[in-house]
Amino acid sequence: MENSKSAIPQGRQHVAQLIARAGDVIQIDDAVSILGIDRDAAAKTLARWTKQGWLRRVRRGVYVPAALDSLGSEHVLEDPWVLVPSLFAPAYVGGRTAAEYWDLTEQLFNDIVIITAKPVRQKSQKRHGATFTLKHVQARKLFGTKSVWRGSAKVQVSDVQKTLVDMLDDPSIGGGIQHIADCLGEYFKRKDRNDNLLIDYCVRLGNGAVFKRLGYLSEIRGGEEELAQACRGHLSKGTAKLDPSLDCQKLVTQWQLWVPARWKKARER
Repeated sequence: MENSKSAIPQGRQHVAQLIARAGDVIQIDDAVSILGIDRDAAAKTLARWTKQGWLRRVRRGVYVPAALDSLGSEHVLEDPWVLVPSLFAPAYVGGRTAAEYWDLTEQLFNDIVIITAKPVRQKSQKRHGATFTLKHVQARKLFGTKSVWRGSAKVQVSDVQKTLVDMLDDPSIGGGIQHIADCLGEYFKRKDRNDNLLIDYCVRLGNGAVFKRLGYLSEIRGGEEELAQACRGHLSKGTAKLDPSLDCQKLVTQWQLWVPARWKKARER
């Protein structure tokens, strides 16, 4: 009986050692190197600690720490971003989540938008108390990112210009076109504004609708004729919608862009 009791503190000590050195996300290889055991033993150890409530499994071979003083309770990570590299790589935090990170908006959203080249079965996934909204893209579109450290995890997040371009490419990940227009307005005020980089990203992404939306929004804002003119130089054939989720019945012929009636009236005032 005494040996059984003494095993619990030793186990806790090993868990604490693993967490201290591996950080917020623990994988089998971490247990192998830190605990000095083989992969089979490491996998069984992590599985056992999960059953005991000391760890939480987020996917096969990937675990996060649970509160050791509240075994069996549902643990929610303070910073779900730490899960991104392990769960979704190659990927980055983008869209409305990145807009919030870069202070392009004060609006708060309940989900975390992830742009990933990894195949996606479910666009919305709840992992460890956090909701992730996933958008699958080709690997060539994984550019324009910055590395940020969240605890011990190195996470990629789209930079300011790529955040805007991604939202213009797919307004659904930007919180809708009105929110994107507001973010663009904040971008115009920034000291680190870089329109050349913005245009370069639009070209590299390869979606003509992005130039139509960016040019139109720049023009109706006023005072942004230079950026609007740059967009005119890249207009493609065919038409696009300002926001595919909205009823766009009015065509702005200059931009070959279908917009809702209220947007066209606002432009004409």
